[in-house]
Amino acid sequence: MATVSVLLDQIDSGTMLLPEFQRGYVWNRDQVRGFMRSLYLRYPVGTLLLWETAADTVSLRGHAGGPAVRHLLLDGQQRITSLYGLARGRPPAFFEGDARAFTGLHFNVDDEAFEFYAQMKMRGDPHWIDVSDLFARGLEPYIEKFATDPLLATYLARLNRIYEILERPIHAEALMGPDKTVDVVVDIFNRVNSGGTKLSQGDLALAKICADWPEARATMRTKLKKWKESGYEFTLEWLLRNVNAVATGRASFSALDKFAPDALQISLTQADKYIGLFLDAVAGRLGLDHDRVLMGRYAIPVACRYLHLNGGSFADAREKDRFLYWYVQSAVWGRFSGSTETALNQDFEKAASAGIDGLIDTIARSRGGNLRIAAQEFGGFGMGSRFYPLLYLLTRVGAACDLGSGVPLKAQMLGHLSALQVHHIFPKALLYEAGFSRGEVNAVANFCLLTQNTNLVIGKRRPEEYLAEVEAKHPGALASQWIPTDPSLWYLDRYPHFLEARRELLAQAANAFLNELLQGRGAATADLLPRVTEVTPDEPDERQRSVQALVDELVETGYARPQMDVEVSDPRDGRSLAIAEAFWAEGLQTGQGNPVILELDPREADLPRLNELGYEVFESVDALRRAVERRAEVAAGVRSAE
Repeated sequence: MATVSVLLDQIDSGTMLLPEFQRGYVWNRDQVRGFMRSLYLRYPVGTLLLWETAADTVSLRGHAGGPAVRHLLLDGQQRITSLYGLARGRPPAFFEGDARAFTGLHFNVDDEAFEFYAQMKMRGDPHWIDVSDLFARGLEPYIEKFATDPLLATYLARLNRIYEILERPIHAEALMGPDKTVDVVVDIFNRVNSGGTKLSQGDLALAKICADWPEARATMRTKLKKWKESGYEFTLEWLLRNVNAVATGRASFSALDKFAPDALQISLTQADKYIGLFLDAVAGRLGLDHDRVLMGRYAIPVACRYLHLNGGSFADAREKDRFLYWYVQSAVWGRFSGSTETALNQDFEKAASAGIDGLIDTIARSRGGNLRIAAQEFGGFGMGSRFYPLLYLLTRVGAACDLGSGVPLKAQMLGHLSALQVHHIFPKALLYEAGFSRGEVNAVANFCLLTQNTNLVIGKRRPEEYLAEVEAKHPGALASQWIPTDPSLWYLDRYPHFLEARRELLAQAANAFLNELLQGRGAATADLLPRVTEVTPDEPDERQRSVQALVDELVETGYARPQMDVEVSDPRDGRSLAIAEAFWAEGLQTGQGNPVILELDPREADLPRLNELGYEVFESVDALRRAVERRAEVAAGVRSAE
């Protein structure tokens, strides 16, 4: 048993650290408030579980030299990290997460409430005390501050109750002995944390790798940072899948167990090269140049395996086009949205035995031999729809022109013109006024891409007005964007017919381009597409603003940032279950609780299947806000759990 002060000193000296397999800090502000309230009221706050081990037996986070024997936190990271952040006014060296969760906590000496700093409420009120300042400077400054206050003794007693937390003993149990290997300890960790932040299969595999190659996680994060700067955001687990594809040709992470560190380092270097080569092809040939439109990211391990089997490159431009054909087809049909490992293993084997022809045959067989895209496939809605990236692809690779300038959108664009926006051909406001649903208003077939300037100029004008002007000023511009040129379809009462006609045009364009890839026609002379700086939605409507406001509130409080406007697929067969306004795939707090979905159009989602899969589905912003508020009150200790 040691006091809080001693434990914090051990962190400073490097005696207490985190094993590299631990996930980062995930508590939010309400949990920190609740924890401090429990400490203040002298409630039990649990014990710590430590792993006592030699420094060279496991990869450590925040390690910078120090004692040969370390105490590694297995259970208690969130509590000890919070205490350290509050007492020291900074996060510990091993910290990974959002320090705002414990920055700015204040205590009111009048009503004994813990709250985070709010300028309008606290500025100028001497009764609000910065908890970190109290821990750092002790009681003396407050004796002077409240010297003339008749409640001086009461205030000091309350502040001293907080300050004495530093001397509170915390019970700890330790695992030690030569039998406590990384595998054993990781298993114990997952059992102890069964109700908390559990490790994924990728975490477990990486924990074992780090035991023999301590720099593995840091090296892999460097790769991820490079791709993030290029516009693509990936996870450690995704990268490890690519390494596994190169090293073993298997999808299961257990296949990595027998590989020595030097072999894994070589495989990571090779995977890094293959990923870069493939992303260059995806951006330069398909125009999928940023994270929002990068479809089928779990097809990339197959690309890594294919390239590895073929000497690290495509034989020629035609072979690359055919592989890109398979990639697009696997993405639009959701090949890896279901049982990912099963599909990966099948494709790894097919790539080795039959090459690109085998991969194409496999995806064709899964579709009953029919890989043509039908018009109704463009019937989805939102930028989260599986077919939105295909619309973006067609715009980038084709001759699509900006409706305001007539300039081809795949041309190199400079300054403000390098940013594109999603434009609703029929303005949202008009459609909502006419009674159309969100799905109809935000149909992919109602989207086109324009420069920001053109989008601003068009604004909310009626399509029968501005489309006629576009056709007069820039003949062919509408056709280049697969917008029906029949003026009778440009009126509000013909909107459903407009969508039907445009879906047909988009499907024709998609099939023509995919056939070009399959045949390899023009592959050698295809222009390398320049990157655009960004693509953003047009002006959000009131509902989108309310969703964004809630997300911003949650992130500020310390909850995870969700995916926005995203398709949620059935893990069994890849079928689309919903286009969620917001989706927390690993729970509101990463690794804790069930996945959470905000779906404002429940009639357009498969709610029974989502519930069957264990997703928490909220059908309004207010419902989710109330649920979060209840959770916050429980976490902060002002409401009992129901």
